[in-house]
Amino acid sequence: MTATIARSVEEVDWEAWEPGIHANLLFVIREGRILLIRKKRGLGAGNINGPGGKLDEGETAQEAALREVEEEVGIQVLDPEEMGTLCFQFIDGLRMHCTVFRAGDYQGVPVETDEAIPLWFPVDAIPFDEMWEDDRHWLPQMIEGKRFEGYFIFRDKAMLSKRICWKE
Repeated sequence: MTATIARSVEEVDWEAWEPGIHANLLFVIREGRILLIRKKRGLGAGNINGPGGKLDEGETAQEAALREVEEEVGIQVLDPEEMGTLCFQFIDGLRMHCTVFRAGDYQGVPVETDEAIPLWFPVDAIPFDEMWEDDRHWLPQMIEGKRFEGYFIFRDKAMLSKRICWKE
């Protein structure tokens, strides 16, 4: 029997779904601007995204987020706040759970590294055309302080289906 490839979020039993990768994103938002990166390597290389990455063995999502931001852009983020989760099912079989954080302050100066180029954008001029397709559906509301759970089906970089649940 051949496994069915989900092409819609309704076709996935999200209660039983198991991610293959646990990752995070951490968005610094200060003075009406948001810190994003242009990824140099890895999943989504070339895209603009928030800093973040995979959890190492034994790390919490927040510990990993703080470590990844320091590795990618050289800053120490202060007081991150968990805002939501993203569950990605790719039709090639990749399954990723991503915890999303935001913060309003940091120490240090963002610098380019082997992994990323730091970029500041006004929160009302985010370059969604250079980002993952799902971002436009949850990032503006997250910036406003809304908490969420997002479920997405992707084929390569193309989003096929989405469901976003907003939290009170």
